[in-house]
Amino acid sequence: MIKITDLVKVYRTEEIETTALNRLSLKVEKGEFVSIMGASGCGKSTLLNIIGLLDTPEDGSYLFDGEEVSKYSEKERAGLRKANVGFIFQNFNLIDELTVFENVELPLIYNKVKSSERKERVNKMLDRMGISHRAKHFPLQLSGGQQQRVAVARALVTNPKIILADEPTGNLDSKSGNDVMELLTELHSAGATIIMVTHSSYDAKFSSRIVTLKDGEIVSQKENEQKIDVLVK
Repeated sequence: MIKITDLVKVYRTEEIETTALNRLSLKVEKGEFVSIMGASGCGKSTLLNIIGLLDTPEDGSYLFDGEEVSKYSEKERAGLRKANVGFIFQNFNLIDELTVFENVELPLIYNKVKSSERKERVNKMLDRMGISHRAKHFPLQLSGGQQQRVAVARALVTNPKIILADEPTGNLDSKSGNDVMELLTELHSAGATIIMVTHSSYDAKFSSRIVTLKDGEIVSQKENEQKIDVLVK
């Protein structure tokens, strides 16, 4: 699904030039759950942003589901992103002025899904996430774990080909964090392709492969032999 070859990303200011990704190559197969680890500033978030079509590389090739997208315009990337990518963020990125239902519905509005279908899909997704009873609540009325469940529902409601999670448990207590990781594991067991950036070696154990970055390069890739398997509830 993802094939990246010799990817380069450089950030420049008037005084300094920083290479965020240095000839990085990576493949992610359909249905994989990959964790990306490494110290702060190693290029993890930059890589995730490029995979998620939020940013473009300076050089190199990026095939998304067989399609070369490295030179796409912002408009082309936005169209592909809306139809194929679901994002889960550390800070949830929910809109406080919208209800839970409205937050989850938003991507469907962007994708011009009809109102009747939107309602059906949102209700099914809220039920799947166990938060139907919170549909009319606002984000600030929810716990951190509940807010992240809303964020997961929003990421999944468009049936994306790939889910990108950036430190999804970073702002949660241990119980809520474990709930989110169990949820991601259930999604993976159901066939979802997931790429997760994390600092947590515990969270990484839920994935099937761990990729470690240093200074914009991959320094190790290994199958996770200690994978934590959680039964689908």
